Amino acid sequence: MIAYLKGEVLETGEGGVILLAGGVGYEVNMAAPSAAALEAGQNTALYICESLSPYDGTSLYGFLTKEDRQLFLLFKESIPNTGPKKALEFLAKALRSVADFRRAIMTQDPKILTAIFGFTAKTAQKLIDSLKDKIDGISVQGEVKIKTAQEPLLSEVLSALTALGYSAQEARRALETIRRQDGPQPAGVEENIKSALRILRK
Repeated sequence: MIAYLKGEVLETGEGGVILLAGGVGYEVNMAAPSAAALEAGQNTALYICESLSPYDGTSLYGFLTKEDRQLFLLFKESIPNTGPKKALEFLAKALRSVADFRRAIMTQDPKILTAIFGFTAKTAQKLIDSLKDKIDGISVQGEVKIKTAQEPLLSEVLSALTALGYSAQEARRALETIRRQDGPQPAGVEENIKSALRILRK
């Protein structure tokens, strides 16, 4: 079983990379944010999971860190009816901030999972029910970015933007842009809505 590959990235795409290792080109599926962090010609090392399907044969799934691999396996093994492709989709969303994702599961907060990570309400509850007793054992890199006091505020802002006709995805992207911007952050609901609208109207 392949557990680790090190070599040169030959090609990149949203769904993964082709990695040249030991003279062999391996097609490796990856979460979109992880694949986007790699460039053709770059040397890299990936943690690997193999998945065997009677229809597609053996597929490889690659991760930049062992913590990402651990979270992928948790999704695949602990959430009902979740195969490797769906687990990779869950991982792509969780990678926005694994520390915040972990805390949302542990505190059983579906609002953060829907407002910030983009899960549907049904999927958010499914994640909480499946992972709340298991995710505490997952190692996490990085720090919590969303302060507890901000959580209800962000949910209110998201609700207001969707009521104005913007999609939940557009609203979440605007909120993410606000959090990444330099300078003082808007503190209240109204200020965040105004900032988000300026971004959305560009």
